[in-house]
Amino acid sequence: MINWSGLFNKGAKFAVKLNTKRTMLVGLAFLSICIFWQMYDSVMTLILTDTFHLNETIAGAVMAADNVLALFLLPLFGALSDKTNTRIGRRMPYIIGGTAAAVVLMNLLPVLDNAYAASPSPLILGLFIAVLALLLVAMGVYRSPAVALMPDLTPKPLRSRANAIINLMGAVGGILYLAVAAVLYSQKRLDAMGLTKADRLDYQPLFLIVSAIMFVSVGILFLTIKEPRLAKENQKLEAQHPEWNLAETDATGTEVLPKPVRRSLGFLLASIALWFMGYNGVTTWFTTYVSAVMGQGLGGASTCLLIATGGAIVSYIPIGALAAKIGRKKTIQLGIVLLAACFALGYVLTASFSSINAVMFLVFALVGLAWAAINVNSLPMVVEMCRGSDTGKFTGFYYTASMAAQVVTPIVAGSLMRAIDYRVLFP
Repeated sequence: MINWSGLFNKGAKFAVKLNTKRTMLVGLAFLSICIFWQMYDSVMTLILTDTFHLNETIAGAVMAADNVLALFLLPLFGALSDKTNTRIGRRMPYIIGGTAAAVVLMNLLPVLDNAYAASPSPLILGLFIAVLALLLVAMGVYRSPAVALMPDLTPKPLRSRANAIINLMGAVGGILYLAVAAVLYSQKRLDAMGLTKADRLDYQPLFLIVSAIMFVSVGILFLTIKEPRLAKENQKLEAQHPEWNLAETDATGTEVLPKPVRRSLGFLLASIALWFMGYNGVTTWFTTYVSAVMGQGLGGASTCLLIATGGAIVSYIPIGALAAKIGRKKTIQLGIVLLAACFALGYVLTASFSSINAVMFLVFALVGLAWAAINVNSLPMVVEMCRGSDTGKFTGFYYTASMAAQVVTPIVAGSLMRAIDYRVLFP
């Protein structure tokens, strides 16, 4: 008989409190990941089109490569880290090695960018693509192990609260990048350097600062989090609570997942793919959608998306607390209903008005709240179903489902809008 209580539907009363400081330190790895991808998404298209003069289709294919690689790399290195056993832990070798390789490789990109701008040649372009490919692999090496570290060190009933903090640390990484970029490339500073909007920018200082933040973040993580000792302490605690474990022991003494749990895992991964498709479809195409349907520019659309991000950030901690009281499944279901209602309102508002207004800002704030309710609880639900030794593997399953959705969605949504009408996006 499987004991589901306290895992999905009911909040579990639990005497041990979440170690917030430790969880924030664990979240430094996710901060380093998020600051990199925020910079990568913002700058790489500019480099590919402005310096190397690649057309939008080829540049788009290059930008999609990270999601395609992630489909294979994240489950692979998540599972490999499960089987790793070193003096510094299971996850830490991948986190340190991946970060070190990424820090070196990412600083080669602006060097090659500047070299090509000074003297264009196919050799430099080839080197740039090769370094970029290696960089994407390096980032793929440590993402699943970095995320799996949190459930390794956190008791199962506390993982939604812990994941809320991890998401918050990731948001801090994104904000740090935006602050650094705003200072380095402010109009005032560009004017002082005698540069105009038409001039090509040197991204070397930006890459150096971002890589330094990544290096320091992971360095602090390594010095403060003693993974083997803390993981053993958590394993000992969870051994005292067999009711948390959904795995069963077979005749040979091996832990296996019962058929109902495997079926639930399949449905959950399908749900993850679907809600990422819905959310990613809107965030990817919203700027173009607003321009085509409402005749609005980039500023208003960006403000809506920024408000959605802000709504998610301020909701992470309260959502984690709510899930602890009413359960993760109910919290996710509330988020899904709210997100669907907001997207329905988005259709009505964009079809009815010719300009972005305060009501739309409120709707997008609620979109952020809804997405936080879904996102904070989905990873803990996936890793809840695994054996303790398979956390990295199941983290990889989670990212395979979400990344597959993000590979497919821009193409599917774009094709539907082109074939039917732009207004099909929200429905």
